[in-house]
Amino acid sequence: MNISLELNGRSATWDVEPGEALLDALRRHGVLSVKRGCDTASCGTCTVLLDGVPVPSCAVPAPRADGRAVTTVEGLPDEAARLGACLAAEGADQCGFCAPGLVVAVVAMSRELEDPDEAAINHYLAGNLCRCGGYVSQTRAIRRYLQEAR
Repeated sequence: MNISLELNGRSATWDVEPGEALLDALRRHGVLSVKRGCDTASCGTCTVLLDGVPVPSCAVPAPRADGRAVTTVEGLPDEAARLGACLAAEGADQCGFCAPGLVVAVVAMSRELEDPDEAAINHYLAGNLCRCGGYVSQTRAIRRYLQEAR
């Protein structure tokens, strides 16, 4: 079936299978920043924005993206660069596998929450796992990013 969507601000029409995950459709169309982690919507590595709302793309059927806007980390270049600099400055730049999903989730959080404290950040990002376990330095980097964004 054909779906029409806006991917990172550009119109696209894709042929997808009815049961195909958005994650698989994105990767099949060359969006390789969206990583396959757990495949159970538990790790956050496949997080994308669907009409501005963070979703685990492994759990969203691709046909549900029809007529909607999908944003990946490629659609957030300025935010990704700024958060990446903060991650590096705080020593949180480890293997990077979780980084694209984390960036998307942090951008969504910054748009949704006005001035989140550490508890609110940890709660919001509870679904974004880092297999390197660098949560303390990640949280420092996210707080730094949010302060610099103000």
